[in-house]
This record gives sequence, C-alpha cells and structure tokens, in this order.
Amino acid sequence: MMQEVMNHPGLNLGAAHPHAHEAGEVPTFGFWVFLMSDLILFGLMFATYVTMLTPMGFAGGPQPKDLFDLRSALLQTGILLVSSFTFGLASLALKHDKDARALVRWMVVTLLLGTSFIALELRDFSHLFALGAVPSRSGFLSAFFGLVPLHGLHVAVGCLWLLVMLVQIGVFGLSTAVKTRLLRLGLFWHFLDIVWIGIFSVVYLAGVV
Repeated sequence: MMQEVMNHPGLNLGAAHPHAHEAGEVPTFGFWVFLMSDLILFGLMFATYVTMLTPMGFAGGPQPKDLFDLRSALLQTGILLVSSFTFGLASLALKHDKDARALVRWMVVTLLLGTSFIALELRDFSHLFALGAVPSRSGFLSAFFGLVPLHGLHVAVGCLWLLVMLVQIGVFGLSTAVKTRLLRLGLFWHFLDIVWIGIFSVVYLAGVV
C-alpha cells in the first residue's frame, strides 16, 4: 500500500525530492509562524500610518498628494510583481529540473529586479528629503518612514539572502539543506510582494487618487 505523502503550505518538492520534501516540513511550518509574526509588525505600522492621516498628523506640513509620485510607485509595483513571478519560475526549476542552471538563472533575474526596486525606492526617499519631508516634520511622515522603509529593508534582506543562496548552490550544489532554505526564501519573497500591494494601495494609491 502506497504511503500517503503529507503536503505543507508553500511549494512541495514531492516525489522528485523525497528527502528534502520530508526535511522541509518542520522548518517550513516554523517559517510560516515567523511570517505571521512579521505580518503583525506590518499591521501595527499600517495602523499607525492610517491614524496619522489627519490634520493633526500632518501638522501643517505636506500631505500625501503633495509628495508621492504614483508613476514611480507603479513602476516599483510592476518590478516586484515580476520578481515574484521569476522566483516562482526558479521554484519550478528547483522542483522539476535535474540541474541548477535554470534555477540559478531565474534567481539572478529576481536579484536584479529586487535591487532595481531598492534603487527606485531610495531615489524616492532622496527626493522627499530634498523637499524637507523628513520623519521629524510630522506624525504622518514619521509613520510613512516607519512603514515603507521597513518593507524596503526586508527586500534588501531578501536580496542578500538570494546572493547567499547563489553562493551556497555554487559551493554545495542542490543539497537537502540548500533546497529547504530555498523553500523558505520563496515564502519570504512572495510575502514581501503581498505586503507591498498593501503599501501601494493604502499609502500611494489612496494618498494620491
């Protein structure tokens, strides 16, 4: 009688990588718990930002419609969505391809997209600083610079993680440990995409439209 294979949330490597599939179950569950705790942190930052969208929060300073460039935010959104797609292709390559070439190729593309996102976000922050829109100007700007750069920091960590995994693939190959780490990195990267959709909708789109 065939033994039932248990699936965990996220990409399941299945019969193609049975040892990594089994080894990834517990750490993947643990990483989901971490992501939910991180989501609580972002939820608090979102709540703080929304409560600052008042005349008292603006403190006579600039408002969202005075500061935000929706075209830049749209471009950043497109880049992050494409990066999520390319990491999905990397995950499929991990599961179905026999060598690491396609996996590495899609990971490099994802890394380039992630660094492009960070560069655009830093450019926007520099523009805000040039306008005098610094965190100490108002409660609204303090909340903005508490929320949006927090996400950017996560993307930077994701890019560093991608780079580390590329090195590990080169050194260790597709070992069980490398495969399970890539599973968790995939969850982290897609999580950042979901959080950014919330930021784009609540901060940029609602603030400009």
